[in-house]
Amino acid sequence: MRIRVSRSAILCRVQRRGGHHDRVPPQILTVAPGESSRAGWVVDAARRRGLVLGGLEVVGDRHYWGGPLWAAAHAYELRVGLLEPHDDWLSGLPGRRLGRSVRLMTLDAARHAGRRFVKPPSSKDFPARVYSDGADLASATAGLALDMPVLVSDVVEFAAEYRLFVLDGRVHTGSRYATWGHLDLGTLLTAEGSRVVAYAEELLGEMGDTLPSAVVLDVGLVGPPGEPRRDAVVVEANMAWFAQPYRADTDRVLDVVMRAAGPLDRVSDSDRPFVRRHPHVLDAAGVIAPAAADSLQRADVREGARE
Repeated sequence: MRIRVSRSAILCRVQRRGGHHDRVPPQILTVAPGESSRAGWVVDAARRRGLVLGGLEVVGDRHYWGGPLWAAAHAYELRVGLLEPHDDWLSGLPGRRLGRSVRLMTLDAARHAGRRFVKPPSSKDFPARVYSDGADLASATAGLALDMPVLVSDVVEFAAEYRLFVLDGRVHTGSRYATWGHLDLGTLLTAEGSRVVAYAEELLGEMGDTLPSAVVLDVGLVGPPGEPRRDAVVVEANMAWFAQPYRADTDRVLDVVMRAAGPLDRVSDSDRPFVRRHPHVLDAAGVIAPAAADSLQRADVREGARE
């Protein structure tokens, strides 16, 4: 899939008001190279909204969809605030919200945990799946730092799993994506879907301030053999800027993506603690580092000079 951007779309729009020029930067969506096969839905939604599709050479208010590795490699050029849950969010939930044991530990410790479901909290360094034993996990994670954090949980078979896109503490859209571990798409417009949404919004009402304002929340249904869908529990929370929508309303998903991965200098104070850390862009407190701030100012001057 090739994305063509006209020269005029790359330049900031200019409005004349009483002889003055007000710069109105275009809204841009940058999709990580190599993700075109997975990003068709977000490209189509962006076009419907009138966003400019382009790479790092395009000037304007940038939003991003793609993986964390490319984002990390180009963090300085992207200047995007990537919102994500804290690594220990899932393991810090009350047991009744999980229906299983979930612990945050080092990769080294996880290699001694036996048969468990293991995943990196916020990276894609190795596949999230059930590992049969330490040797299986060691093989999949060869070369990775032994002190890297990983989430380790009991193996649970969910009767159904739902992906919910959350905006400002409410479920904005979502869909079912699996039953009994197999891909099985469905809408929220069922009694079961309504129950999942109600559960999620109850959770968000209690703990919404522990998550960014734009995030993905996966909810699963579990229970005893006679009632396998009895209880709703949290599967995980993830960044919205690399999540698949399944059967969710993609225009509403785009709302969440644009908040979750928008201009760094527009991130709200409440969301700043959830911005993915890049030392050469953000300092430890989530404040734009001085060097990056100087770069932002110089870039604004250069872009103004072009007009």
